[in-house]
Amino acid sequence: MRHVILATGYMAEKIEQTIGDRWRGMDITYSREAEPLGTGGAIRQATQLLKGDATHLVNGDTFVRVDLGGLEDFTRALQLPIGMALAWVPNSARYGAVNIEEGRVVGFQEKGSRAAGYINAGTYFLTSRAIAALPTVKNYSFETDVLRPKALAGGVAAFSESLDFIDIGVPDDYLRAQGMFAE
Repeated sequence: MRHVILATGYMAEKIEQTIGDRWRGMDITYSREAEPLGTGGAIRQATQLLKGDATHLVNGDTFVRVDLGGLEDFTRALQLPIGMALAWVPNSARYGAVNIEEGRVVGFQEKGSRAAGYINAGTYFLTSRAIAALPTVKNYSFETDVLRPKALAGGVAAFSESLDFIDIGVPDDYLRAQGMFAE
């Protein structure tokens, strides 16, 4: 059995009505934000509903093909608390690049550089150690307050085996995704 927790906020009831409690063989649980919690607060709240001791996280506004088992195995093999899926793009200006060394994320470059490179694909694996270390404050940024310091300390695995990254939150890519999913 697969269990999915959807962190919802604005118009959550529409998502719940559309998806329901079971979808494509997965049990669905909702973690609804009564007020905006930031990416970190939403993750922290959703982890209270976990049925296991580790979890995969997937951004709701991106699409990428990643072997989640491979991401988990890679993270565990390096004995790191967090694994991050990366996507190779020909122009990282819109996203900011991820610096990697020896299978680890070691830093982030700000948006603006037009160089090709790896970017954060918005898919993660968190071990029980990472979940236990999440800040307990109500509202925070997962990217700024967890990923960045953990990466600078050498604690984030850089899993670079991904395909078909799309930032669905941008109109042109949303249209591209519509065509891709219609096939």
